Amino acid sequence: MSLVIADVFRRNARLVPNRIAASMGEATLTHAELNGAGNRLANVLRGLGIDRGDRVACWADTSLDVLPLFAALAKLGAVFAPLNARLGAEATAPVAELARARLLVADSARAEAAEAVAKAADISLLARLGGGRGPGVDLCDAAKGASASPVSTPELDERDPHVIFFTSGSTGRPKGVILSNRANYLRTFQGVFRDQPERSVCMFPLFHMAAFTLALAAWQTRGEIVFVKSASAEALLSAVEARRANRLYCIPAIWARVLDADFRGRNLSSLREIDTGTSATPPELIAALKERFPETVTRVYYGSTECGAGTVLSDADVLRKPGSVGPAAPGVDLRLTEAGEICLRSDYLMDGYFNDPEATAQALVDGWYHSGDVGALDDEGFLSIVGRLGDIIRTGGESVDPAEVESALKDCPGIAEVAVVGIPDSQWGEIVCAVVVPDVGSAVTLETLQDHCNQRLAGFKKPRRLEWMDTLPRTAATRQVQRALLVEQITSRSLT
Repeated sequence: MSLVIADVFRRNARLVPNRIAASMGEATLTHAELNGAGNRLANVLRGLGIDRGDRVACWADTSLDVLPLFAALAKLGAVFAPLNARLGAEATAPVAELARARLLVADSARAEAAEAVAKAADISLLARLGGGRGPGVDLCDAAKGASASPVSTPELDERDPHVIFFTSGSTGRPKGVILSNRANYLRTFQGVFRDQPERSVCMFPLFHMAAFTLALAAWQTRGEIVFVKSASAEALLSAVEARRANRLYCIPAIWARVLDADFRGRNLSSLREIDTGTSATPPELIAALKERFPETVTRVYYGSTECGAGTVLSDADVLRKPGSVGPAAPGVDLRLTEAGEICLRSDYLMDGYFNDPEATAQALVDGWYHSGDVGALDDEGFLSIVGRLGDIIRTGGESVDPAEVESALKDCPGIAEVAVVGIPDSQWGEIVCAVVVPDVGSAVTLETLQDHCNQRLAGFKKPRRLEWMDTLPRTAATRQVQRALLVEQITSRSLT
């Protein structure tokens, strides 16, 4: 049997037609409605000339209107390529151009600007979702009068590309990650023994890979995905309560906000799974989640758009293995290069970067995905993330080697240990941050560190931020400083 995403919609509509498939606020779509809307829209798109292998770029904010388009393209064998709805037309056009799309679909808020994007990206067809002024056909309106009969696509194959997600990776140059039907099916299949449909609240916007991974994972259980307008603590907790959600996945920085929220009067008893990952996860965050949600299981995932979930730290180990992201996920092989780079191999890796053979050849070597992340394995095969290859900090257009700054600071009076990391900054991109374990009784200041560097480093390499810690997080096996975990600890702390 071929593993194609279109079958998920068809089966759910047949087996659980009246069960809610997706919700956002008061709006809902049943599985039958989602499948039927996908059929009607597929017929509309075929009438516009969209067929198997064609790429369709979607420039739209999160709404249920996007989901029938996602379903329709899967039924046609066309490729869904979402664009970042938070970017303006000028920033969107170069990414849209990378897609080499046949059609650009925009929501009502972007319908007028979409014409300029399409022209710059050399996209010949335009369409709109949800009304609004602008060129092209209104797909939602056209679909109302279209046939709900399934489109005929007997030639669909599980190896056909299903989506292209755009990621900047570590270079800042946008790349289109190609995921096949097979890869997305395997990434989101949750096994035959799950006895309850998943009702999952999604913090991610609908141009993000994780949003569709969470949606498909819920749909594979014949369950529901719950979208929110913003990833605020209020929005997420209200959605859990309103939809009686049993799963909530948040990145660590968002969990920090959630834990700081007012829980009084809320009924969150439906929650069973409290998951996190994507970035390094501070052990104190895990402990706080276990305390706040004692009736749930917590898991930590490590992965990327390119590889899906590479490792999983199970609930049984989250307190036993602080700072780890777990062993290789089921079906995944994991190894480290001599330089410590994390390499992963599985049946659900990306097919490559769209129209970028050079980047693909660098990332995929002999079936292994080279992540660019540096890790360490303990004696049980549990992985800890140390940082990125080179760990270069990019600040104000300049490159800074953390090791050089650490070397300049290591003999600064009052410092027992020091690690240097880049902290995200809206003005500079990143700022150089010195994380210091002080000597007992020391009163080290940022000015002290900067003065110490005066004759040793260029001005742009000096620390602009100082953080004190009692200890530096290190890997159990090699005692390497976990820079990625340091960054997450600092950014999460600043949100609370």
